[in-house]
Amino acid sequence: MIELFPLKGFTIGGMNIVKKIVSKMANSLASPTSVLSHPFTVAVEGNVGSGKTTFLNYFNKFDNVGVFAEPIDLWRNCNGYNLLDLMYKDPKKWSFTFQSYVQLTMLRQHQKKIHQPVKLMERSLYSARYCFVEKMSRDGLMAAPSVAVIDEWFKYITKFEDTKVDLIVYLKTSPEVAYERILKRNRSEERTVPFEYIQALHDIHEDWLCRKTLHNCVAPVIILNADLDRSVIEEEYERFGPHILNKMPLQAEVL
Repeated sequence: MIELFPLKGFTIGGMNIVKKIVSKMANSLASPTSVLSHPFTVAVEGNVGSGKTTFLNYFNKFDNVGVFAEPIDLWRNCNGYNLLDLMYKDPKKWSFTFQSYVQLTMLRQHQKKIHQPVKLMERSLYSARYCFVEKMSRDGLMAAPSVAVIDEWFKYITKFEDTKVDLIVYLKTSPEVAYERILKRNRSEERTVPFEYIQALHDIHEDWLCRKTLHNCVAPVIILNADLDRSVIEEEYERFGPHILNKMPLQAEVL
């Protein structure tokens, strides 16, 4: 409680003004629309074609959730350059450039302040490094010195910036289902993606989030069966909704 004491030469009218200012400040601090320093942050991870957009659209209907889709529009237009398209067409030449920009834009996603208590992010800095840079490194599409530069930036950012993730939702799909969805949605940049690429990304996600044999799993993981058809997948969302919305603590058996 704040108590105000009259100062010498300070009029009653002046006191009333001060009281009004203090009251407004207190109401502002208590307002449910004030920006949160760190909302409960959920990274929605999964292979290409795993249904992340469908998942985000479902939870976007809740007033207490802020949803952040992957900044694909930025990747398609970096000062007029479509880095996503360049990377798919000539990955050996453009992987480092593309992943450098991905790291920057994903950092901005982590840093964005919201009023809602729950923040859902489509992918994260961690999957960018642990899955996609990992794949490029294994395939020789990104030279070892380039990987080292990406990695040094990654370690610096995750040490000194608030990139904390409180929960990971892994939309687990079979490579066959993911690839079929990619073919159906027919994005121009993805037309040259071979099945082997999707298979390899699946294995990397499994090693990171299921077997936990690759890199560091930075948060508890909920695994959803994302092979399910859209007509029934919402049952999976509802099943884990209380955990995703931070209304129920996680039990060991759901990890």
